[in-house]
Amino acid sequence: MLDLKDFSTSVANNMYLIKIVESFAILLIFFFIKYVVTKLVNKSALNYEYQLARVNVFKKMIRFILILIVAIILMAIWGVKQADITLFISSILTVLGIAFFAQWSILSNITASVIIFFNHPITIGDDLTIMDKDYQIDGKIYDIGIFFITIKTTNKELVTVPSSVLMQKMIKRNTPG
Repeated sequence: MLDLKDFSTSVANNMYLIKIVESFAILLIFFFIKYVVTKLVNKSALNYEYQLARVNVFKKMIRFILILIVAIILMAIWGVKQADITLFISSILTVLGIAFFAQWSILSNITASVIIFFNHPITIGDDLTIMDKDYQIDGKIYDIGIFFITIKTTNKELVTVPSSVLMQKMIKRNTPG
């Protein structure tokens, strides 16, 4: 005879098994899409002769967006309520908004990074001087990220500059090209 307690335990175990399988499938799909998109970006970079540093920044942005989408899907699979997700995201955005409001807007840094990626003549390894009346920065571009540009100064110090500052200040490029 079938015991009701054993039946409910069996159903609960099967539900967890289904969620685990779905999560695993989503992760496999994520890695497949990441692989395909990386190949497409690399192929486009070769066709349009984009510099490797700019391609890497674009890949970082795509990877971030894909991870965000996968996280949302996984939360939906595991039954996180939409109201909880909305509360969490709005809390994070509020904290980030307050944190970045005093200095610079997150949106302006992301926009500046996209503009730098597609149109700005600087690349990783270029010698440059950021002309600022208060604090002039001389060095080589070490990394171009989504929010910040990292510059290795002549004193071998790493200085991070918000992307929007690079768009707003006058830049003297010391590298020929």
